[in-house]
Amino acid sequence: MGFYDDDIYEMERKRQRESGKGRLILTSITSAVIGGMVVLLMLPALSKTGYISMVEPNTANAMNNAASTSVVAQPVSVSVYTATVRAVEKVENAVVGVINIRRVVNWFNNSEQAVESGEGSGVIFEKKNGKAHIITNYHVIDQAEKVQVALPSGEKVDAKVLGYDAFTDMAVLEIDGSKVTTVAELGDSDALKVGEPAIAIGNPLGLKFSRTVTQGIISSLNRSMPIDVDNNGQDDWELDVLQTDAAINPGNSGGALVNIYGQVIGINSMKIAKEGVEGLGFAIPINDVKKIVGELMQHGRLQRAYLGISPYDLVNVPRYHWKETLHLPDDVQAGVVIMNDVDPFTPAGKAGLRQYDVITKLDGQTIENAAQLRKYLTLNKKPGESVVVTFYRDGFKKTATVKLASDPNSGR
Repeated sequence: MGFYDDDIYEMERKRQRESGKGRLILTSITSAVIGGMVVLLMLPALSKTGYISMVEPNTANAMNNAASTSVVAQPVSVSVYTATVRAVEKVENAVVGVINIRRVVNWFNNSEQAVESGEGSGVIFEKKNGKAHIITNYHVIDQAEKVQVALPSGEKVDAKVLGYDAFTDMAVLEIDGSKVTTVAELGDSDALKVGEPAIAIGNPLGLKFSRTVTQGIISSLNRSMPIDVDNNGQDDWELDVLQTDAAINPGNSGGALVNIYGQVIGINSMKIAKEGVEGLGFAIPINDVKKIVGELMQHGRLQRAYLGISPYDLVNVPRYHWKETLHLPDDVQAGVVIMNDVDPFTPAGKAGLRQYDVITKLDGQTIENAAQLRKYLTLNKKPGESVVVTFYRDGFKKTATVKLASDPNSGR
């Protein structure tokens, strides 16, 4: 073998030695990776057997104690005892069901029988002398022959109607107080702010969903809703209400609208029921309720001041008659027309008011319709007091001072 061949042989041996080293390093690295993966996969099993104690990284124990410590999972309890929960607990047992029972004729056998014709809600606001008194809406008990109250326990008791008023949609009931455990605290609706929480409690769709709780906010403090009491197509009253987006449904009427302190701030009365309309519920402010309830309990009705006319909205009179019959000047665009022959023995008759006079003001306050006229007399005047009436007759502006009497139809 020549020198050249020896060099080739040595080079080949050197290459083989270096190749062997590379394979050894690669094998070592591969074995280490596989071994590490096996250990990681087996750690949970080894931990369960007790051979290895796992330590949470970045814990105080890991930082301060070099020794391994076992970590045990602890159950966590989250408190949801909020102000809303406390408010509901405070008042919910003062909210009851009100059942309207009417006598109807069975057309099949021509017999009469008493049936439940409707269900609403009520709020227990007072308990004394063995009796409990309940606020509800007039329309909940309208035309009832008998009224029952469903207590939170589910027991039904007979109720006595102490008084009611159709225009303000209020009624007061009385029941035996021996089984009443909770009386609602009445708040101050004048202190309310738009945007503050409002909680509605009542019986939507009847007693099956008794004392249902919904929550929203006070959406507005100054809403006036027209009411047609006698269903003649003309508004008879303007009911001042609170607006809320708390869900109010049929059966909620007469229930409580509550603030975050569990105080009743309104009596739920109505909602706008039109397709595509949501979140428009209304409640009678509790300060108005307080004024009405006291008088209903004392007299059975509101002592409403009486003018003695049949009011009719000018806007409902055909325009032709504004000029040809009433002879109104162009600047008179609203008011109340006296449609009837005025009885000379009524307050209006004694003051000289006549048929077709158009009333535009009471005590200097603009009156645009019959609802505003009734509302002004009810809220601002008492029987026996006087009111200055501004009216138009044959195109001339006049005034008359009328001494008011007690309305014989109050509360009806």
